[in-house]
Amino acid sequence: MHDIDWNDLRYVLALAREKSYAAAARRLRIDPTTVARRIREIEATLDVRLFERGAEGEFRATEAGDIAVQRAQIIEAEIGSLSVAIKGSDNAPDGTVRLTAVPLLINHLIMPAVAALTAQHPGLRLELIADSRDLSLIRREADIALRLARPRDDAGGQVIARRIGSLVYAVYAAVPRADDAANLPWLTYEDGMSHLPQAQWAAMLARRTGGRFAVVAVNDAEALLQGVKAGLGRALLPVMVGQGIAGITRIDVDGEQLSREIWLLTHPELRQLTRVNIVLAWIDAIFVGAPSRPDLSS
Repeated sequence: MHDIDWNDLRYVLALAREKSYAAAARRLRIDPTTVARRIREIEATLDVRLFERGAEGEFRATEAGDIAVQRAQIIEAEIGSLSVAIKGSDNAPDGTVRLTAVPLLINHLIMPAVAALTAQHPGLRLELIADSRDLSLIRREADIALRLARPRDDAGGQVIARRIGSLVYAVYAAVPRADDAANLPWLTYEDGMSHLPQAQWAAMLARRTGGRFAVVAVNDAEALLQGVKAGLGRALLPVMVGQGIAGITRIDVDGEQLSREIWLLTHPELRQLTRVNIVLAWIDAIFVGAPSRPDLSS
């Protein structure tokens, strides 16, 4: 038996957030059996069950588990604040910055621009988290986030959010001429993603044009792009992405274009860090059409 320490609470937080041993293990970069063993040991130490399995096999926190998770989040935030305060004493543009965005933006807009950034700042290291989920800046799952919607009101003053532009969408298909796309089906998202503006817009276009839907549906825009490239149908894609992809053609449609706001988020305590400000300026340059090699040192 031993007293509970921060290392124990990391396992509790990981399982609470990821809902399975395997996913928690990936987050912690360890083996799933280690997660299971450590959770059992923690429960034995506290003499209480922290988690129970739901109907679909996912782990859910018990009442005692909720208390443990809440206290662990407070400790996590305090440790994060301490780390930021210490690292903030060094104003050199070195160190790691974790940036999260949906896979399509990471793969086709962020990654191609990394070389120019690191050439200017060789001491800078980027961790790019391509994830469709909204990772938490408050829990320090990322330092900077790119989002395609205004942040929820419940973020309050805990994050700094700034709109940096709009992402305009157009229809694309793997055809040599726009007229050749008329008979192609519409590629769109599976039912669980039907709330997305892109999915609703594609459904509206399909109804208006009398089109049909493809035999495959996806849950991510990167898969949508790959489906277009494979000739499976036509789909809505961001113009900033589609215009750079060889082999696909933009298909103009009558009516208003779909546009989504691009928001840049970071934690207030991180704005004092030089490396974070450098990455924020670099992202601005990507999305507002600034010169390809801006002066990011200011």
